[in-house]
Amino acid sequence: MTFVRNAAFLLLALLLAVPARAGHHDEGPVKTAIVLAAFGTSYPEAVKSILNIKTKVEQANPGVPVRLAFTSNIIRRIWQKRQDDAAWQKAHADIPAEVLFVKHPLATIADLQNDGYRDVAVQSLHVFAGEEFTDLAALVDGLRSIHTMKAKNEPFVRLVLGRPALGMPGDARPYGEDMARAAKALKGDVDQAREMGAALVYMGHGNDFFSTGIYAEFQKVLQAEYDYPIFIGCVEGYPAFDDMTPQLKASGERKVLLKPFMIVAGDHASNDMAGDEDDSWKVMLTKQGFDVTTDLRGLGMLDGWAAIYVDHLADAMTQKPGAK
Repeated sequence: MTFVRNAAFLLLALLLAVPARAGHHDEGPVKTAIVLAAFGTSYPEAVKSILNIKTKVEQANPGVPVRLAFTSNIIRRIWQKRQDDAAWQKAHADIPAEVLFVKHPLATIADLQNDGYRDVAVQSLHVFAGEEFTDLAALVDGLRSIHTMKAKNEPFVRLVLGRPALGMPGDARPYGEDMARAAKALKGDVDQAREMGAALVYMGHGNDFFSTGIYAEFQKVLQAEYDYPIFIGCVEGYPAFDDMTPQLKASGERKVLLKPFMIVAGDHASNDMAGDEDDSWKVMLTKQGFDVTTDLRGLGMLDGWAAIYVDHLADAMTQKPGAK
């Protein structure tokens, strides 16, 4: 509750800091905008995954402004330092300003509201409803809780949140259906592994503060969909690397296609998964006798996966004001 109250107070402070014209909310039709909230990445090459999703969202919503936001404080601080580094910017001239100057979802939403957008849809670009999504949902709930004496002065006519790729708890949208859809989006990965004659192993992020059993459940969905040796382990939480490898060994496969089960192929994929250090998954699997091939492409580069967020956003934008 403290997080929710702080979010609400901060938005009010941001709104009060910029003078508004009297009767501002009575001028013209309600303006709609979209915010794509990703964990983020500091890797310039990995940004392409997020931008691919943004392009697909823009194509599906012509005329509606789409803004990016990163939920990770650490990653945003890295980009903030680069804002004052002319040499870095020159060396990475292809990085768009919307990434270089990316903000937290709270600031992004507040900027849109100040510019007259009172119908805002926030789409999570997270994989499942874990810690990051829960914090994002608390933020949106906090902003939705702001009510003014006069209805015309409400900061938002509507503020909605789209669910992550693997769905979320509750009966509004059965998460099993979302997992089935996500499994079909990975057909290209499975075909790639089949052509190589290799087991398909995904590295997910996970976390140590939330149940991450959905990764194990999704592994079961993938195996049932494709009747193929597909395994998922996590950097944090369950199933860990040591939980995944006994199943991999039992499959009898000696070749492995190792891919990130993350929106971007950033630090975890480049180092924890495909790095040359002794504790990287590539090295540990190689030492156990596997012939490992790594593929550093995030889920965001898959158009089928990007389409999941497009559709979840469309679902959110059908919600009526006040709905969750």
